[in-house]
Amino acid sequence: MTETERAVDDAEHAREQGGERRRLGILSRRLVRDELGVLVVLGLLVAGIGIPYPDFLAGDNLLTTAHNSVYISLMACGMVFALAMREVDLSVGGTYAMCLVVGALLVRDGTPPWLAVPVMLATGIALGVFNALVTTLLALPSFIVTLGTLMLYRGVGLALADGRQITDLPLDDSFFTLAGGDAAGVPFALWVLLAVVVVLTVVLTRTRYGARVRAIGSNPDAAEFSGIPVVRTRVQALALSGLTTACAAALALAFYGAGDPTLGQGYELQAIAACIIGGTPLAGGRGSVVGAVAGAMILAVVASGLVFFEVPINWTSFATGGVILVAVAADSALRRTGRRRR
Repeated sequence: MTETERAVDDAEHAREQGGERRRLGILSRRLVRDELGVLVVLGLLVAGIGIPYPDFLAGDNLLTTAHNSVYISLMACGMVFALAMREVDLSVGGTYAMCLVVGALLVRDGTPPWLAVPVMLATGIALGVFNALVTTLLALPSFIVTLGTLMLYRGVGLALADGRQITDLPLDDSFFTLAGGDAAGVPFALWVLLAVVVVLTVVLTRTRYGARVRAIGSNPDAAEFSGIPVVRTRVQALALSGLTTACAAALALAFYGAGDPTLGQGYELQAIAACIIGGTPLAGGRGSVVGAVAGAMILAVVASGLVFFEVPINWTSFATGGVILVAVAADSALRRTGRRRR
């Protein structure tokens, strides 16, 4: 190779490295910009409650509050993909209850708990795929389909459990002591949530599948015209929503040590609210897994803070709704400020 050829190769390699660094820099700035607002709101909420009530800032209380948000957070992590492509999964509350009952029945009937978990996860995926197939075959909005399957799945769960809580599980098994306990002083469920957030953030922002999701959400017609497999992507997104919901059900089974078919009521609206608070719009085109988890934690902080402020339970929904509106407004204001500065 001549000196000239080597120089050309070095220049091309340098341009490739520079382009990759620029792409990473743009991605980093976009992530910080998209998630800054919700993280600021979360910090202000924690400080606003912790200043008059220092006990709120105790490590045990913060860990408990974070743990309380895990189930909604996991549902929201999967919901981000659906919302980013202009779909919505209202069935997550029913999926959660049904997977919880299926796992509890298997364990009660003698299946080792660790082997029951893959069955629960497969059940969640199957329910998500069913949502997508009905949406596609009947050409109906996913909002309508999953509203129906929400009641369908919850009804199946109630029927399987005979409307009663499933107990008499082997609580001394390692599944309940480990997955339902702490690891390194932190609830095991929080470690699982952290792993899910890392993996799904990479999937959404750094993979071809994530790019397809965002492209479909930005302009479905253009995405289909360009050859993007819209139907397959929809099936995968709703299957992912079912998977993360089933993961939440498995952790709930380990923590509560029982299968309650009435759990999860209203979780679907909280998961959607967490996504919207975290910067994932209903209009699609973008989403943030980290923001969705921060949104779920905001809801958990509000619920915990109301206890410290001794707010009557009748006002809980009012206060939570107000905080959601304030959080979304603050995040929107920060985004507009950022756009003006650019």
